Amino acid sequence: MGDFKHLVIVKFKEDVVVDEIIKGMANLVSEIDSVKSFEWGHDMESQEMLRQGFTHAFFMTFNKKEDFTAFTSHPKHLEFSATFSAAIEKIVLLDFPSLLVKAPA
Repeated sequence: MGDFKHLVIVKFKEDVVVDEIIKGMANLVSEIDSVKSFEWGHDMESQEMLRQGFTHAFFMTFNKKEDFTAFTSHPKHLEFSATFSAAIEKIVLLDFPSLLVKAPA
């Protein structure tokens, strides 16, 4: 079995300072050892019709599901989740074990 992934796709509320949310998330993942890696991006290429208002994606990797569970119950995650939830208008969450088909070169 491969890594366990946590994918969050969001549309932020209009008055939100997105840079502050991203800094908060970067600080959060740097303080919690169970997070193996963290990536994020701001959509700049998709057609609005396909994007459906979503603008940002956050992608975390964990060694195993238990590490993800430890992350979600961590006090710092619970604290940040309140701030993050208040900033979003729409969200999609996907949590899944990954199956590597092609390794990075």
